[in-house]
Amino acid sequence: MRTAKALAALAGLALAAAACGGGGGTPQSGQTGGATTSSAPAGPKPLDGVSIEVAAKWTGEEQRNFEQVLKAFQAKTGAKVTYASTGEDTGAYLGPRVQGGNPPDIAILPQPGLVQQYADQDALKPLSPEVLAEIDKNYTPYWKELGSAGGKVYGVLVKAAHKSLIWYNSTSFEDAGVQPPTDWAGLVTAAQTVADSGVAPFSLCGASGWTLTDLFENVYLSTAGPDNYDKLSKHEIKWTDATVTAALQKIAEITGKKEYVLGGTSGALQTDFPTCVTQVYGQKKAAMVIEADFVAASAAESGAKVGETAKFFPFPKAGETEPVVLGGDIAVALKESKGAMELLAYLASAEGGSVWARLPGYLSPNRNVSPANYPSELTKTLAQTIIDAGESVRYDMSDLAPSAFGGTDGKGEWKLLQDFLRDPSDIKGIQQKLEDEAAKAWK
Repeated sequence: MRTAKALAALAGLALAAAACGGGGGTPQSGQTGGATTSSAPAGPKPLDGVSIEVAAKWTGEEQRNFEQVLKAFQAKTGAKVTYASTGEDTGAYLGPRVQGGNPPDIAILPQPGLVQQYADQDALKPLSPEVLAEIDKNYTPYWKELGSAGGKVYGVLVKAAHKSLIWYNSTSFEDAGVQPPTDWAGLVTAAQTVADSGVAPFSLCGASGWTLTDLFENVYLSTAGPDNYDKLSKHEIKWTDATVTAALQKIAEITGKKEYVLGGTSGALQTDFPTCVTQVYGQKKAAMVIEADFVAASAAESGAKVGETAKFFPFPKAGETEPVVLGGDIAVALKESKGAMELLAYLASAEGGSVWARLPGYLSPNRNVSPANYPSELTKTLAQTIIDAGESVRYDMSDLAPSAFGGTDGKGEWKLLQDFLRDPSDIKGIQQKLEDEAAKAWK
């Protein structure tokens, strides 16, 4: 489910950007193709005759666009780069190849936990000084730590999904006479005004437990701050901590009022993603849906035009921190081959990120990739919020947790936040159950 969620995020952003002017394409395997995105000087090149294989989950337009980035690298260096799609289950693809001693030179992993897993198997190669120099120049220290295991840096985050948004139906807001709020109190006030106009403020995707983890993470990052967010993500503080209490109390201000949630808590628990989006834009039964950039795809499928009827605002501050939570993909080297580190350095650079940013469906975590590079207003805006968040931006907490706690349908955090949605009054009880499950998962 977590892998499917990440795929949906990337595919959705690609669709939204394409709707704003990007193109489509037919997936191709093997050597990269497509139009070149940069010219290269004539004469010998540093990687002439060097072959590099890159494996990632992307297919379709995402694959085609990534191959354009690889082609720009080829034009610059002379390397021959081939792409292999891992399919939805990256681990299932890489496992036999690693065990057989024939891994790709580079793999792009959909979850940070896989970095630790493959490092524990001695399957990864530490990043070279040249790659580390690009990371230090272009990323905050948090992202360097995210790609590390056992005191060594193995990975660099090369593609992001933005999870700190609230999407709204502009017609519902106009009819109610409300403006997008900038803080939590304003969100609650706007919800009441929309409810008074006869429309349910929120369509919650409660049947998809991962959406509730996204909601919690945004509120918790804002109320507890980045340091506590890091501690909770590693289970260095307990889920019974007062900071968790404060975040759940904030969430209950929305979920605890029946008129704020379409269908009440019972209806929300029967509504999955993307049905919750359809209820806002297709059925027009609710005004807002709390989810990531990939809502754009489902909104468009419901007949809404992104940027007109389907608009969004940044997740409002519920505390001192402006929350920006990302998902994303981490590139690692599995071979000490000539060219692998050079390609990783290119993907970590502002140059490589800028080539990619000019194509649909991409969002960079690189703070030196200018928002001006992006082809749509959607991605320009999202990129700027990542840059503005600076040292406070964080990775999806549930994707950092053991899957038994943070990534399994009907278990752990997913189930218990659904239980909390069902009965928002039992905050202490839910905290204790969350702590009990976390303690088992982190043993």
